[in-house]
Amino acid sequence: SLAKAADQYCWPGAHHPADSLDCAPVGTLRAGPTTMRLSSLLALLRPALPLILGLSLGCSLSLLRVSWIQGEGEDLCVEAVGEPGRPQNLDSGSRLDQSDEDFKPRIVPYYRDPNKPYKKVLRTRYIQTELGSRERLLVAVLTSRATLSTLAVAVNRTVAHHFPRLLYFTGQRGARVPAGMQVVSHGDERPVWLMSETLRHLHTHFGADYDWFFIMQDDTYVQAPRLAALAGHLSINQDLYLGRAEEFIGAGEQARYCHGGFGYLLSRSLLLRLRPHLDSCRGDILSARPDEWLGRCLIDSLGIGCVSQHQGQQYRSFELAKNRDPEKEGSSAFLSAFAVHPVSEGTLMYRLHKRFSTLELERAYNEIEQLQAQIQNLTVLTPEGEAGLSWPVGLPAPFTPHSRFEVLGWDYFTEQHAFSCADGAPKCPLQGASRADVGDAVETALEQLNRRYQPRLRFHKQRLLNGYRRFDPARGMEYTLDLLLEAVTQRGHRRALARRVSLLRPLSRVEILPMPYVTEATRVQLVLPLLVAEAAAAPAFLEAFAASVLEPREHALLTLLLVYGPREGGRGAPDPFLGVKATAAELERRYQGTRLAWLAVRAEAPSQVRLMDVISKKHPVDTLFFLTTVWTRPGPEVLNRCRMNAISGWQAFFPVHFQEFNPALAPQRPPPGPPGAGPDPPSPPGADPARGAPVGGRFDRQASAEGCFYNADYLAARARLAAELAGQEEEEALEGLEVMDVFLRFSGLHLFRAVEPGLVQKFALRDCSPRLSEELYHRCRLSNLEGLGGRAQLAMALFEQEQANST
Repeated sequence: SLAKAADQYCWPGAHHPADSLDCAPVGTLRAGPTTMRLSSLLALLRPALPLILGLSLGCSLSLLRVSWIQGEGEDLCVEAVGEPGRPQNLDSGSRLDQSDEDFKPRIVPYYRDPNKPYKKVLRTRYIQTELGSRERLLVAVLTSRATLSTLAVAVNRTVAHHFPRLLYFTGQRGARVPAGMQVVSHGDERPVWLMSETLRHLHTHFGADYDWFFIMQDDTYVQAPRLAALAGHLSINQDLYLGRAEEFIGAGEQARYCHGGFGYLLSRSLLLRLRPHLDSCRGDILSARPDEWLGRCLIDSLGIGCVSQHQGQQYRSFELAKNRDPEKEGSSAFLSAFAVHPVSEGTLMYRLHKRFSTLELERAYNEIEQLQAQIQNLTVLTPEGEAGLSWPVGLPAPFTPHSRFEVLGWDYFTEQHAFSCADGAPKCPLQGASRADVGDAVETALEQLNRRYQPRLRFHKQRLLNGYRRFDPARGMEYTLDLLLEAVTQRGHRRALARRVSLLRPLSRVEILPMPYVTEATRVQLVLPLLVAEAAAAPAFLEAFAASVLEPREHALLTLLLVYGPREGGRGAPDPFLGVKATAAELERRYQGTRLAWLAVRAEAPSQVRLMDVISKKHPVDTLFFLTTVWTRPGPEVLNRCRMNAISGWQAFFPVHFQEFNPALAPQRPPPGPPGAGPDPPSPPGADPARGAPVGGRFDRQASAEGCFYNADYLAARARLAAELAGQEEEEALEGLEVMDVFLRFSGLHLFRAVEPGLVQKFALRDCSPRLSEELYHRCRLSNLEGLGGRAQLAMALFEQEQANST
């Protein structure tokens, strides 16, 4: 093309035929169509030329590197292609395998030798033990006979709630232990002996459970949050002896020990290495001070001295001068100290704690203000803008309901009364913790108003006009207060003002409450009191008990308490419980090794407490009772929840059963949807699988006939009832009390009351005896009335009845 283009140059004076190309001036190239396309292509590819050259160079270098790795004389292409028709296999390291067989997974079946005894795998009680996890810090306090009840108690009240474990070591034998303190007595008050035995005790009992051990004296105040943060920043895989380093008299600078008055930190690995040398150090090293003895022992046996700084973390301490006021101390060494020494008395310990707590609060409030300012600045950049900023700044927005059933209601109150009561009453006195909560909210509102408007105005509360509060699970307790205030100006002018304020008590850090350990292996003793009127329903209960408890071999027993009337079951009279006894005997024959015990009592006006007294005397004190009714159908899940929620010496459990409505008013299941419409919704607690139609119902809060508790707890509550109510007053009280009332009024246990979906009772009208107390009779009648049906069902029944009467 270039040659042809060259032939088309035109020169002056040359002859050209008429059909020849037009001539251009000398030195000008007239491009043809092919040349123009090539120029356009080069112009398009010119920006991508560096990329193409880079890729080419990179691929070339990669191929060159692969050839170096494979080695000389090794051809990767030949290896990859291999012999035609032969599969090539790659192992996990991406290396070509020349084996002839393909990789095929092989399933190894589990086989246990029947001749060898089966060994059951024992699981640990806590998963933390199985994983080998350890707690971070254990604090050991060295105390004495003279300061155990003074300085040691002050240490316990100021720092005990910050550490997982706090132990007190003393040489006094048989010391009187203050409440809430764990004291270990060694029986020898010599300081060096006490230190040696303390280290030995820590190694033996806690060496495998903690990473760090902090040893201090009872005349030392420790800033617990800072110490815990220090232990969290240090690496545990090293030997560390950290504290306030002091030089030995006449020794070099490298030989240092940690001053015991300011406390010192020992790592777990160092304690494990030190343990074999304790006996030799106690015999070879003579010292009157235990901290010097420990420092010399570590240097002589392990060559490790005390350090004040490690991994960028410095152990800061402050020596408090005599008669120095902590409130006036403002030096940087004091404000940043981990430990303060010496503390001569308990009141000084509390003053130091107040001072440092105030400093921590101020620091926390300053950080909160800074974070709120940052949030406000960043909110402008969000899609919602300032409209998306919630109040208070930094806390979650209020809960947004998606339907009317999710709306959180407000509770109205005044300074004297609350208008939402637990028992359903429209008005009740505001007292106890609720009254203190309202008073604190009013005082906080007044304090915030004065802080905002001083010195121009100062407010005095006259009275609370209206108060509203609600609990938002996403934020906390919200308050809206209408306050009648008296505003006073700087010139003394006064005026009454009514202002509405909003407050929020936010949710704080969630903590796990310590609970005693319980197990699902506890045997449950079911107790079924049976009246004559309930004898007809007992066989159905026994058959259900056999299917859900006896058939799966649940660890549970049943005792029938047959209650005869004054004129029933006598001589010549038929036994009303004959069918019940026959059914129990049949179940004993059907299930070998099962025994259904029954007791017969005669009572004119039986009460639940009197019947429980009879049963309690027949069983050991460690028996777990499950008090039930003839309409209840307890299953394995219910029994397990009974075992987990009833804790001996701690908690009693009274479940709320699901009561079915009257079948005549129960709604029917809607017709099934067309094919492909999706699965049916889950059945409610009152669904009857046999009939295939759900039965409506409700959780009966008025009934408390079912309960789980230990016999020892019941006997303790019963003894307290007998001590407080004697004679005729006790007899009258038993007529109006149920077992739950006994635990509620005469026991210090926690009373756990929760809905139990596994306890479903068929509809039945309870027999409300007029001999019951007024409160129990009212609860019985209310339970029967509320159990008839829901509001919509009752309204429909009344409408149909009016329609029938009108026609």
